[in-house]
Amino acid sequence: MKVKAWKTAMSLALKKTPRTVSEFEKLPEHVAIIMDGNGRWAKKHHLNVSKGHRQGTETLREIIRHTDDLGIKVLSLYAFSTENWNRSEEEVSALMQLMLDFFASEIDELDAKNVRILILGDKGRLPEKQRETLKEAEKRTESNTGLRLNIAINYGSRAEMVKAVREISVLVKNGAVRAEDIDEQMISDHLYTAGQPDVDLLIRTSGEQRLSNFLLYQNAYAEFVFPEILWPDFSVHDYDLALDAYGHRDRRYGGRKG
Repeated sequence: MKVKAWKTAMSLALKKTPRTVSEFEKLPEHVAIIMDGNGRWAKKHHLNVSKGHRQGTETLREIIRHTDDLGIKVLSLYAFSTENWNRSEEEVSALMQLMLDFFASEIDELDAKNVRILILGDKGRLPEKQRETLKEAEKRTESNTGLRLNIAINYGSRAEMVKAVREISVLVKNGAVRAEDIDEQMISDHLYTAGQPDVDLLIRTSGEQRLSNFLLYQNAYAEFVFPEILWPDFSVHDYDLALDAYGHRDRRYGGRKG
């Protein structure tokens, strides 16, 4: 590690107050987070898993605020995957209720801060109340121009890519585009994240090192950070350390300097 990078890292480790923009060498435009470890946190504290998810929401609130304060353009959060339906009925019900509680308590502040909410995933399978809550959040904030907050709910990246291929195939069938005109940009334009920059930094808490079907296309050149901290214990300070680690990565995109 270079001397400057080492000194910055040591400074961040010692000073646990939230960092400001000027204290980072560079910041990503798009951060994606797999919020992992709620269940293990609950087990560690001898609590019901729903308590772990609720504590994780407290972490989420602070991370969103700090992301906005730093001026990062896009924050993508993996909240509920297509595979999460396979969890116990009790846990799924708790997550569905938590979804309602989160938007009820946070939508006013998010809207006031000019945050635009976009739900990634198929809302069709969700219960009606949850589905309408998500639609209302998107509609209420659709004109906002600040932080783009992507929340992946009933989301799977492979399903997202299948959706994109189907949409493009219809265009080809109708003669709107030629097959030979299909390129990376066209595929990107048919993903949920159309018009947004690709992920620069992917953070997965709890020490697990998997993408778990999250933004596979958008993560093509992302830098990965895997802190071992469980999500409910993940602080703004830990987030700053991950952002600082990104700032000292040498991103070559397959090329070579010198």
